Amino acid sequence: MDMEDPVNVLGGQLADCGRDPVTGFFRDGCCNTSDEDMGNHTICVVMTADFLAFSKAHGNDLSTPMPQFGFPGLKPGDRWCLCAARWQEAFEAGMAPKVRLDATHERALDIVRLPDLIRHAIDLH
Repeated sequence: MDMEDPVNVLGGQLADCGRDPVTGFFRDGCCNTSDEDMGNHTICVVMTADFLAFSKAHGNDLSTPMPQFGFPGLKPGDRWCLCAARWQEAFEAGMAPKVRLDATHERALDIVRLPDLIRHAIDLH
């Protein structure tokens, strides 16, 4: 699968995840991925205060701005392409953020299960 025709976990065309702030491994607003994306930044989530605190406590501070990397810091409500392994870790701890399935890349399924994503979907309810 090339980046020109990325597929979401439902088998359709991959939708944009977020542009304010601009997300994605390629900072193109989509959860596109490639072999260079070692973190598998493929799950489009909506940030919550609980998840941001969980992630920071587990060594991945997503809320503190890092201007030197062009990272504004995330706040509740922001949409972001999250690493599939981080989402799975949060899921197992009962802290997984909500997911936009239409904007979650099919490669997320290399790490997470579709039924788990569906239970956290915001675009099916």
